[in-house]
Amino acid sequence: MRRGQMNTVEFSPEDRQRAIARLQDYFEQELDRELGSFEAGFLLDFISKELGTAFYNQGLYDARAVLSGKMDDLSEAILGLEKRVS
Repeated sequence: MRRGQMNTVEFSPEDRQRAIARLQDYFEQELDRELGSFEAGFLLDFISKELGTAFYNQGLYDARAVLSGKMDDLSEAILGLEKRVS
């Protein structure tokens, strides 16, 4: 998956097919409704356009939080190497 223009997340053809299949499975199992490939693709495009930016941004926030925690750990480890001056 790569970041597309403004509000769109673009999928590789393989990822798009997997996402469409998952939407179809969800509709069939959870909603007891068949969803054709065209409809599932249209729904995927809608979700990507309307919600893609929010999911993308949340991923960035999550990555930043993990990186910040790792940087704190690294900073503490470096401070642990400090030697006392006599």
